[in-house]
Amino acid sequence: MRGIPGLKRLRLKIWRRCTLVLLLLWAACWMVVSALLFLLHRSVFSERCTDEKSHRILARLCLDYSSGALTGDLCEDLCVAQKLVYKHCLYYDRGKKVIQADWRGQPIILKSKKEIFSSYQHLSMLEEVETQDIPETELLLMVALEVKNVLGLELSNNTMGPLWTRKKGPRWKAQVASMWSLLQQEEYIYFSLLQDFSKHVLRIIGSCGHFYAVEYLTAGHAWHKTLFPLENVVSPSLAGHRSRVRAIIDIALSFLDMVQHFDNDFSHRLHLCDIKPENFAIRHDLTVVAIDVDMAFFEPKMRDILEQNCTGDEDCNFFDCFSKCNLKIRKCGAQRANNNLQVICDKIFRRWFSPNLRGPLVSLPLQLQLQKAVQECAEPGHVDAAGHQRTLKSLSELYHLLRVTQQELQRAE
Repeated sequence: MRGIPGLKRLRLKIWRRCTLVLLLLWAACWMVVSALLFLLHRSVFSERCTDEKSHRILARLCLDYSSGALTGDLCEDLCVAQKLVYKHCLYYDRGKKVIQADWRGQPIILKSKKEIFSSYQHLSMLEEVETQDIPETELLLMVALEVKNVLGLELSNNTMGPLWTRKKGPRWKAQVASMWSLLQQEEYIYFSLLQDFSKHVLRIIGSCGHFYAVEYLTAGHAWHKTLFPLENVVSPSLAGHRSRVRAIIDIALSFLDMVQHFDNDFSHRLHLCDIKPENFAIRHDLTVVAIDVDMAFFEPKMRDILEQNCTGDEDCNFFDCFSKCNLKIRKCGAQRANNNLQVICDKIFRRWFSPNLRGPLVSLPLQLQLQKAVQECAEPGHVDAAGHQRTLKSLSELYHLLRVTQQELQRAE
């Protein structure tokens, strides 16, 4: 009987040693697996949004400027006068670079789809003839063809102004090469073409080579309670729950203005296929601005994208833009089945006008009406006249209810 406690102690000792060995073995395996993963995915780690990499990219840009390969109205301030100063990197993914900078005391955003100027398709015409000898009409035709290729739009020469402002001079060849790199970036074309016609897109400030600068606005975030930071747009004297509610109502009305504008005010409807708070921002006057239009398409391009082979409706979903599958011919319809308003109601308005956001500032019947209108607006529609009429009805009803809400808030003050 005396040997039993000794046997227990021995078993406990062996168990502890085995546990320690297993822990050490697990730790060793974890380190080996981590090292392998790091080696396999080192390209991912190397593409992190770092200050060091951003400085290298801008230094390369200035080197190309000093060699005469590129130019732009911001190059001198960036590379010589130091009036355009790097702040930090905001985003970097598969070559696309988004940098925050300070230009003459004004915060701006620098953007480029690719980090190196030479990565863009070269214009062979620049090598074949003297650049000064290229007729400007020929260059305008090339711009029009590139716009058609990128956006699917036919543009006349008199609408090329925002895209072609270069004048012949000592850096003419660099001007043409820089313009050509910018024209290979869909966002730049959108912002350039629309900035004189729309208050709902970012303003372009200037460019240097393949990088272009736009106004700085704080993007929304899905995790933010109000989706968009209102601290910078709501006056401190009006701080509080009431002013936040008023701001949300004003922003919602601006979203409706944007929907109407993109649907009706251009030669073709503009479809937004990636609707989320992060792709929009708010100006100080509470105007909604589309700040990321990589997934925005005018009607001709949208139809080309949607018209694909399919075996079911799920094959006809292109991010937030849906179509219907014709099972007889196994082809997706070219016409979009949903619309910008429906997606905005679903992804933006539901968050603002849900039951858990009810409060005493607006009467309960009006809150319930608004909530119901948003729910009906967010439901997928149909590709027919009835679906179009339902969208128009939802738009009109939301406008009416939001304006009535504005009036209630004003009376309460």
